[in-house]
Amino acid sequence: AAGADDDQPADKEEAPAGKKADLPIPKEDSSVTHHQVRIADQEVPYTATAGTLLIRKGDDAIASMFYVAYTRDGTKNPEQRPVTFFYNGGPGSSTIWLHMGSFGPRMVETANAQPTGPAPYRVVNNGDSLLDRSDLVFIDAVSTGFSRLAGKGKGKDFWNVDGDVEAFGKFITRYVTLNHRWNSPKFLFGESYGTLRSAALVYHLQKQGMNFNGVVLLSSVLNYDSLVSPGLDEPLVNLIPTYAAIAWFHDKLPHKPDDLGAFLEQARDFAAGEYSQALAKGHSLPDTQRDAVAARLHEFTGLGVAYLKEANLRVNPGRFRKELLRDERRTVGRYDGRFEGIDFDAAGEMPGSDPAEMAIKGAFAAAFNSYVADELNYSHDAPYQVRSSEITFGTWDYKHQLPEYLNVRVPFPLAYVVDDLGQAMRENPHLKVLSANGYFDVATPFFGTERDLYHMELDATLRDNLTVRYYPSGHMVYLNPEAHKMFRADLAKFYDSAAPP
Repeated sequence: AAGADDDQPADKEEAPAGKKADLPIPKEDSSVTHHQVRIADQEVPYTATAGTLLIRKGDDAIASMFYVAYTRDGTKNPEQRPVTFFYNGGPGSSTIWLHMGSFGPRMVETANAQPTGPAPYRVVNNGDSLLDRSDLVFIDAVSTGFSRLAGKGKGKDFWNVDGDVEAFGKFITRYVTLNHRWNSPKFLFGESYGTLRSAALVYHLQKQGMNFNGVVLLSSVLNYDSLVSPGLDEPLVNLIPTYAAIAWFHDKLPHKPDDLGAFLEQARDFAAGEYSQALAKGHSLPDTQRDAVAARLHEFTGLGVAYLKEANLRVNPGRFRKELLRDERRTVGRYDGRFEGIDFDAAGEMPGSDPAEMAIKGAFAAAFNSYVADELNYSHDAPYQVRSSEITFGTWDYKHQLPEYLNVRVPFPLAYVVDDLGQAMRENPHLKVLSANGYFDVATPFFGTERDLYHMELDATLRDNLTVRYYPSGHMVYLNPEAHKMFRADLAKFYDSAAPP
């Protein structure tokens, strides 16, 4: 990146008793290295810049955000060259997963749908990288990776929906300013909670005068009510097609169809219709109807009829993951239901861990730490924080201020950003959105994503700007090599549409 900030922190007087002293303000730093990667049939030379940018509130530095940018060398017209900003979610997750698994020029090799073995791990050239289409900037949220609070910064400035959006907005604005990318086509690429960030961020930056060409939503959560609200039936309804896909994958259906896509259409209709109507009746549901719905639910999920009736037809994700393969003394993954795990016993109510996460976590952490030091020549005085447990388990504030046109003057209790994205698309009718979904993702079920996106209430002239795609994989679609290539092909078409070459 261009232009490191040379301002040095002034010597500070000792803080008065009872007042917390300001945190150190690190100097902006960067390490620049040069490489090349073969993508399809071409060699792509590129520059990698690993570094930090300071985030300020007024004149005061409040955080230092770490990023790695990959820019193609020899670009004749930079204004025609797109730039894409990547981030994972959590909240409280670094961007290690997208960085080392998806579309950067280098990636860590992992086993498909099974645990990856111990070190040494292989970091290899990524022939499915997007670097032939766009420059890539991978950003770590404050308090993750090498991003840190600084100066007068406090956790409450960042550990909430709108503070997080503002921080990423300041980073992106500063990056495009320092690197002369204001007139380049621009894209956002978020995964998981990063999709919620993207939906709010694209509207936030658009209001400040920065329009985007496209937004990629991978494994979306745009409405927390549809995931976690107790007493509501919608989260359970949204899960049924995902349960059906996972039961299909593990051969647990009483009558397994050949065509997964057609089967999932039936699962959608059942979930939104007969199943939803049954749940709405609660304990007043007649026994004959309960029996009929349980039998149908068995056809779609593979779970036993007696078990389904004992659960009052309501099977939360943990129960499903424990129950589906109980007779084999196995569990299935939350992030990716293709993965199988082994618990202490087969009698429990919930799985002991997520086998999908544990299968890759060690490989990604070790490979990234080695890669950033040995190939990018970037060193830091603190360890790279893959995930901030302080943020993930208790401190994040999910309230969100809805767009002005809704005339809601107080923050919404649980983050809901469907209207942010919809309004961004209405105000910028050239904005394209690609929603990518894994069939086997229990964490952010694809049916819930569909229902949220289709409630943006887009005008008929804008509906073709939304593309929804599905892949035979889980939350991290790119972990399945077949799905990775399918996703890459869809992205190539998307970029050509949103930023024609």
